[in-house]
Formats: sequence, C-alpha cells, structure tokens
Amino acid sequence: MSKNLSHLSGRKGLTDNLFDRYGQLIKGDDAAKADDLNKLADEFLIGTSSIYGATTFYDFLKPENQGKKIYVCNGSACLCADTQPALKKKLLDHFSEDQIGEMCCLGRCHENHAFYFEGNNYSGNSIQNMEAIINEGYASPDHYVVKVLGPVILTKSFADIKTYYQPLDEVLQKSSEDLIKMIKNSGLRGRGGAGFPMGAKLEFCHQAQGDVKFIICNADEGDPGAYSDRYLLEQQPHSVLFGMLVAGYVTGAQHGVIYIRGEYPESVRVMEDAVQALEIANLAGQQILGSQFSFHFKIIKAQGAYICGEETALINSIEGQRPEVRTRPPYPAQYGLFGKPTIVSNVETLASLHYIIENGSEAYRSFGTELSTGTKLLSLDSHFTQPGIYEVEMGTPLQDVIDAAGGFRTKIKALHIGGPLGGLVPAHKISDLTIDFESFKQEGFLLGHASIVSIPETMPMIEYLRHLFEFAAHESCGKCFPCRLGTKRAEEMLRKSIEEEYQIDRILFDDLIHTLEIGSLCAHGGGIPLPVKNALHYFNEELSSHFSISSNVLVK
Repeated sequence: MSKNLSHLSGRKGLTDNLFDRYGQLIKGDDAAKADDLNKLADEFLIGTSSIYGATTFYDFLKPENQGKKIYVCNGSACLCADTQPALKKKLLDHFSEDQIGEMCCLGRCHENHAFYFEGNNYSGNSIQNMEAIINEGYASPDHYVVKVLGPVILTKSFADIKTYYQPLDEVLQKSSEDLIKMIKNSGLRGRGGAGFPMGAKLEFCHQAQGDVKFIICNADEGDPGAYSDRYLLEQQPHSVLFGMLVAGYVTGAQHGVIYIRGEYPESVRVMEDAVQALEIANLAGQQILGSQFSFHFKIIKAQGAYICGEETALINSIEGQRPEVRTRPPYPAQYGLFGKPTIVSNVETLASLHYIIENGSEAYRSFGTELSTGTKLLSLDSHFTQPGIYEVEMGTPLQDVIDAAGGFRTKIKALHIGGPLGGLVPAHKISDLTIDFESFKQEGFLLGHASIVSIPETMPMIEYLRHLFEFAAHESCGKCFPCRLGTKRAEEMLRKSIEEEYQIDRILFDDLIHTLEIGSLCAHGGGIPLPVKNALHYFNEELSSHFSISSNVLVK
C-alpha cells in the first residue's frame, strides 16, 4: 500500500473516481491505449507504472481479454455439474474460439450452463435461445427457490419505501452509542465469512478520529457457488441500503460505497435504481428527513478480481491502486479508504440490521445459538432437488436443510461449504454439523459465506483439488510469495499427477500446505489449505495413488 497514492486518489473523492475511470477507458474491443493511461496518470498525479500495474491486474481490463465477445462461467459449481464443455461447444456455432473468454463465477450455480454476453448473465436453457440473445438482446432472468427454515428476517417481502424506512425516523432520534449497544447486544456477526462482531466493528469506527468517514458494502461476492448476496442485491436491495444508512449514522460517516462485482451486471442496475428511489424520497443525500445527517451513495462496478473480496484489497481497488492486500494494523476502521476511518461490511451483514433496528436486539438474539445469533442465507447448487436460497436459523442441522431441499438429484461424496477457502465436508459428516460458526469450527470445517457446492461421486477428488489451486493461483494478488508461488506450485504438481501419472512427494506437499497456511499475508493463501487438508484426511484412499509412499505422513 502507498499512502501517497491513497491521498492522491482521494483528492477528487468519490465523485471523480480513479477506478471508475479505468472502466471508462475500456470501450468495445479497444484496450486502454498508452496515451490515455498517461493522461490519466497526469490528471491524478500518479505514476504511469502504478496506473498500468492496476489496469492490467483485472480480468475485464487486461489487454488480452479485450477481444472477447462472450464469457463462459468456470466456477466450481459449473465444473461439478459438468455443463460447460457442451455449452462452449454450442457457443462455437456463433463465436470463434478466440472470442470466447471465461469468468468466475456468475452466480447462476442453481442451474449452471452459465455465460455472460453484452451486459447480461444467462444460464439454464438460455443457450437454446442464442439467436434471439445475439440479434434482439433477449434477456433471460433466472428463477430459483427461496425457502425459510425458521424466522423470516432476510427474505421478508418488501412493501414500499415509506413503510420499510419508517424505523429510520427512530434511528435519527437516538444516539450513536445507544444504537451501537443495541447492535452489540444482538450478537450479529459478520456474514462474509470471518464472523467478526458487527457492533464492535462499528464502535471502532465511531471512536476513530476523522472529519470524513466511509461505509463500504463489500458486494464482491466471488466465492464460486455463492449467490446469496446477489439475491439480496437484486431482490432485497433496500435491506442493504437501510443497513448502510444505519452504519453511516452510528459511525459518523457521510459516504457509502457499494462495490459490486462486474460479474453481476443485473445487481448493478437494480442497486442504481434503488439508490435513485432513495434520493427522490429524501432518504439519501443532504439532511435526510430534515435531520443533520447526510449520507451519499456511490456505486462502483468492479472489474473482475476475486481478491477484492478481502477488505483491504477492495479499498486499494477503489483508490485505483493494484488490489493487493494491506498489512494490518492499521485496520480500516482507523485508516481505510483515502486514509480515512472506514467500515467494510458484507451485504448480508448490513441487510440484517433492519430487523434489529425495527424489533430490538433481544428479538434478534432469541434466534440461533448463544454465539451464532439470527439467521443465515445458504446458496444451494443444482445437485439439490430444489436448489436456491435458504434462510436458515443458526443452529439448524445441516441435514434438515438438505431434507428441505428434497435431497440430492445425484449421488454426492462431499460438500464444499463456504467457498474455495471453506471446509470440504464428506457425505458421512453431514449429520454432525449444524449451521453455525462453532459447529463447523469444532468439526474442522468453516461455515464462511455458506455457499454449498456438491461434489458428485463421479468427480475425481484430485481433479477438484487441482481446480481449487488453479483458481487460487489465478486470483492471488501476488503480494506475498507463499501465496503467489505456493498456489501455482501446488497446481502444477496436481496437474502433473493427473496428466503424467506423476506421484507427488507427500512430505514436500505437506510442507507447501503448511507454508501457505502460516506464511500468507491474508486468508486467500492462508485459507486454501483447509479444504485440501480435509480432502487428504477423508479421501486418503482415493488420493493415495497420486502421492509417493510417504503419504502416510500426517498433514501438519
């Protein structure tokens, strides 16, 4: 991180945002030209090398991707469903090989066959309407089940803006301290994966000194298999905006940034409309509802980088820097966007605040477990009989969720829960788990974002591990060498084992995993060993032929 670059980028604030300008430089098939980048560097007083390093990092901005016309999803759920080879074959009837790119993930995990074309995502049977899609811009909205096991909090139907924002009047009459206490008493923990107490995070930022503060909604839901944030952004946008208003009021922030991944074009459009509706209703902007509280929303469309789901990489991205992870401390609550106190919070976490404000902390805390309160959204993939979004009370047995979804369409041998860095749960361990942070941790897994990717019995585990490391290597920010080198070396070893019947030295592989786990700067490199260790433990018999005789050595 460069503090100088942060402050230089912050000179124009969010109104004329450097990262936004990057996206504007990429028009049609033309990559950003050198003279355009030089002009941008002069305007923001930032070196051309910094501008070039940032723009060439993102999948959507890389020069080698500018000739692409259509993108195929290469996420874990589509891989396990085995739909993409046939999809790509059909696309070759309309596009040349070099016009077809890849994206990960499009959030269409419930029906697969997913692809992106000219600002829209498609999945399911959309490929059958390719002529209409190309010639008429035919849009194909997806449909999935939304079910509830327990209280209705995040999936509650929306009536109208006036009714929904009624609790905001009460918020503006209370002190920040009282509201923070309410949120702390609710027990709400971050839903993005880390599970950090939301009230404590807000309190840190509230206490931080600064005339300007920011609230960032981390809507860069990049975990393959996850689409719960997409559901909230597209179906419950005002729950997210209300949460940001509350967070802004209690911390003293005047600006809210909604950083939405570029792979979710529909989400961007829905949120833009929702923000406009708030501004018309005087629920955003200057002196909201006649109070002294002002809060301005800014929507930023990301450009394709999984690492931006990490809060400090996301901050660097907004500033127009290369999205590398920052060392901590200082933490964003003290030193964040443009060097100002900043809260970075997940979509689902922010969406949970409306219920707490409207019904009180005790009502929210009455649901769930002692340490994992409230409800959690789960994303179920197409291997379930009824795939979709399930709002589940914390503490609910995982088997109950599977039963509510009608079980599986095909035989599965494992569930990868919580994204690529989440735990890999063998089928026989499903009955031991409940949907809460503690249960998963106790059993050696990770609830994380609570996306569920089903690994069928027909999928070789060695191939799935290779896929994970290929993803991790591609998405590494490259700042720390354990992650930058380790993920690539692991992917190479696994690929060689598959293609050449090469046996991997287990002691060497264990040492690599251990180095990733303890030496990586952030959870990207530090988290990828978890599903690998789960696989080596529970599927040792299947994997043993790919490792040398020293495979009996225990994983560190």
